[in-house]
Amino acid sequence: MSKVFDLWNEVGGAFGPSGREDAVREAIAAIAGEYIDDITTDALGNLICRKKGSGKKLLFAAHMDSIGVVASWIDEKGFIRFSQVGGLFKGDLINITVRFANGTRGVISYEEKTPFKDLTMDNLFIDIGAKDKADAEQYVQVGDFAVFEAPRFEQNGVLCGPYLDNRIGCVTLLLAMEQLAEAETENDLYFVFTSQEEVGLRGAGAAAFSVEPDIAIAVDVTDTGDLPERKTPMAVDMGKGPAVKVMDRSVICTPAVCTALEQAGAGCGVATQREILQFGGTDTAALQKARAGVQAGAISIPTRYIHSPSEMCAVSDVEGAAKLLAGFAVGQN
Repeated sequence: MSKVFDLWNEVGGAFGPSGREDAVREAIAAIAGEYIDDITTDALGNLICRKKGSGKKLLFAAHMDSIGVVASWIDEKGFIRFSQVGGLFKGDLINITVRFANGTRGVISYEEKTPFKDLTMDNLFIDIGAKDKADAEQYVQVGDFAVFEAPRFEQNGVLCGPYLDNRIGCVTLLLAMEQLAEAETENDLYFVFTSQEEVGLRGAGAAAFSVEPDIAIAVDVTDTGDLPERKTPMAVDMGKGPAVKVMDRSVICTPAVCTALEQAGAGCGVATQREILQFGGTDTAALQKARAGVQAGAISIPTRYIHSPSEMCAVSDVEGAAKLLAGFAVGQN
């Protein structure tokens, strides 16, 4: 298995839905400590890793949190109703396994009398095999969060499993951090692993306000346009290199930063693609709007089946993204 997989398996296996990122933060901090000068955690739970320098302040961000569900009501038979934490699609949820923080597992199913085409989240429930409400409450309480429980594997240079979004962005920063540990650069580098991106980009804005960077780069996943009969055309393919974001629903990236990222890729031999994401957004928007405004851009990992338990990306795109970021950090004078 690749080093990318090993890191993803470690970081991706940590429980960490939005607002509950503690285990992910601990896993990342244990790895990052070898490569940087200091680590701090702010009030929102962002992990801020700094490699000190006297030059430009460069902030690289990847969100730690994942989508998930939260128990909202338990009926008399012990079936658990839930609310969504971040964006979910009902087609990805039927008959999948979820895991609560205490290890309790359950299966999401639906009210079968409702035609499938008419289902909403209100028609779904979690079955933990409880005898009744009292039995269920021994394992799950209202307010408990759960995440997808599915295998992670590497096959033929491709990763597949839950929460590439955005633990693979975190892995990218860790790989870049390792490459920059002995690099010659005077720049002041901040690697920020942000909280609560999936519920409104909440952590990134606070982190950027605190750091006050000269340039900020988010690392996240993006959709691909390489699937059969895809409804929305998109000029991004899995395995053809990391994508330089031009814009999405939440942000128009700073043109000079986009150009610098493409030049950094060319300079270190990493092929890049251009990304225009028609639906969704990333931490880039919150970073750009911090204080009086920040020059901002983003590098995206082309990923299939985003927000499902079986997301997919290419190892080579992750390796390329890390190499590009390291080159960009060194090249900013």
